[in-house]
Amino acid sequence: MVLKRDRPKTIARRKSITGYLFMSPWILGFLIFTAFPFVYTIYLSFYEVQSTILGYELTPIGIGNYVVALLRNAEFVPSLVSFMIMEITYAPTIVIISFILALLLNRPMRGRGFLRMLFFLPVIVMSGPVMQQIADSGAASMTGIEDQFIFVVIDNIAPWLAEALFYLFENFSMVLWFTGIPIILFINGLQKLNGSVLEAAMIDSATPWQILWKITIPILRPVFLVVMIFTVVQISIYTSGTGAVLDLVQSAIFNTSSGFGLASAFAWIYSLAVLLFIGCAFLLLKEPKDTPVKIQKRLERKWSAR
Repeated sequence: MVLKRDRPKTIARRKSITGYLFMSPWILGFLIFTAFPFVYTIYLSFYEVQSTILGYELTPIGIGNYVVALLRNAEFVPSLVSFMIMEITYAPTIVIISFILALLLNRPMRGRGFLRMLFFLPVIVMSGPVMQQIADSGAASMTGIEDQFIFVVIDNIAPWLAEALFYLFENFSMVLWFTGIPIILFINGLQKLNGSVLEAAMIDSATPWQILWKITIPILRPVFLVVMIFTVVQISIYTSGTGAVLDLVQSAIFNTSSGFGLASAFAWIYSLAVLLFIGCAFLLLKEPKDTPVKIQKRLERKWSAR
């Protein structure tokens, strides 16, 4: 006989089992086609893989592939540095612009649905190859920015800042293209804000600027984290600008002298760089240990236990 107090646990266990059964095809596919090849590349990165008539021949060379990638290859390190500069420059800009546009598109106004579709339409229409062709033709860049007066002033004061701004505005249309999905994520977060909290803040004579910085942004901190991680990954798989790293990986795969070993080393160094940016995003945007919501939940559990 199942006691009444055990029934909620039994029901929750049944729901969990049902959920895992529904997810089992995806879990099996992920383990077979993604997780296993991903882990196997670690093994291959410590071997020299050569293609022979009898198949692939593996020769253990230790960290030789990593030494070649970081010290002997003349293209990999500059490409990796270019990718890191792009992440540092583009990712925060995309997140900030996406949040501002989401605030504007969340306001009640005429044609709001059409404007939302307009900002998301490039994500659907302009696929990766299409955007790459536009970027390669120069149609996605803003020319003549280095001749502007304000840019010349910044260049005289802080050349590194001027170089970062030039790198940003050189493909600014690509930045706007990347804002499609983050805008949707921010709008979803804004629509789930508790209206009573905002009304109480306005009753207490809080200005819109105070509401934005003290209520909206702290509550949307998890959304900022998700958007930042998505943006970092999206930039890392983009094949124009940062594509040199991905092109090196693909070319190393079909190289009979180095093969999968050097390509695996390239891929793992590149993956570690992406994970570094994701870790920085976690450190910057993680929730504080004692938020008001967590304190309230802790007190509720304390009182319910008595």
